[in-house]
Amino acid sequence: MASVDECRQAMHELAARLDDNAEAGKKIDLDRTLAARITDLQVAFHCRLTGGRLVDITDGDDPKAKIALITNSDDLVAMIAGREDITRLLAARRISIRANPFDLLKLRKLL
Repeated sequence: MASVDECRQAMHELAARLDDNAEAGKKIDLDRTLAARITDLQVAFHCRLTGGRLVDITDGDDPKAKIALITNSDDLVAMIAGREDITRLLAARRISIRANPFDLLKLRKLL
C-alpha cells in the first residue's frame, strides 16, 4: 500500500506532466473541480483542472467536485508513474471516474 505522501507526490507529478503538455490542453475547454479519493487510505485530494493543467492541489475531499477519481493508493501511484494503463484499470474496475459524459470525452484527450 502506498503512503499518503506517495499519493500526494503522484498528484504533483501528474500536474507537472500536464504542465509540460499545457499547449495541447489549452485547446480543451474544460474548467472543473476534481477530487481524487483514495479508498484504502481514507484520504482525498482536490484541485482544479483548467486549461489542461491541474492547479491548487490540496489535501481533503471536495464533495461538490465535478470530476471524481476513485481508486486505491497503489493503483493511483502506478497509473501516474506509467506502470498501469488507465484503460485497463477502468476495465478491471480498479479505478472509477465520475463525471459528466461530455467531460469524460474531453478528459480522454488529455490522457
